Amino acid sequence: MDADFWEDRWKNEETGWDMGTVSPPLKAYFDQLEDKSLKILIPGCGNAYEAQYLWENGFGDTSVVDISESALKSFGKRFNSFPTANMYHQDFFELEGDFDLIVEQTFFCAIHPDMRKKYAKKMAELIKSGGHLMGLLFDFPLEDGPPFGGSKEEYLGYFSEDFEIKHLEACRNSIPPRQGREFFIEFERK
Repeated sequence: MDADFWEDRWKNEETGWDMGTVSPPLKAYFDQLEDKSLKILIPGCGNAYEAQYLWENGFGDTSVVDISESALKSFGKRFNSFPTANMYHQDFFELEGDFDLIVEQTFFCAIHPDMRKKYAKKMAELIKSGGHLMGLLFDFPLEDGPPFGGSKEEYLGYFSEDFEIKHLEACRNSIPPRQGREFFIEFERK
């Protein structure tokens, strides 16, 4: 599942994860944020509906990163007022920076389970002390994927060392196909 794998998925329009809109749980979280100066990152952004929503609602320091150039082009074509300087075509694991908030939306489930520990450490590296990782993680058995599932116990094992677990609970406002199959998370960087 390297860059070529994801590029092929985009070119062949094999994007079944794409909801066509901002995810309701993420929108609800964004709507309660008051600090518009937050430095926000959305990794594995795809069509980046969340980035568009944030940008349109005054969060001017929002950035996206994706390993697929086609994904970024699709987002840029659909929402051309988002600055290209805030769009990173690169491997998330090579990204540098410090963010107040990183939004998890179908990125963790797309990487191979062997990379999950590295993902958690990279998040801890990128998020400022007191900053947050928030979003959605799947709640179904770890199966062949992507998407790859997982469990609450597994997630606690990856994140508890570097993050205070504020929320890791069944998501109550998932879209119908994901009802009962995802957790809402909010982890605060220690």
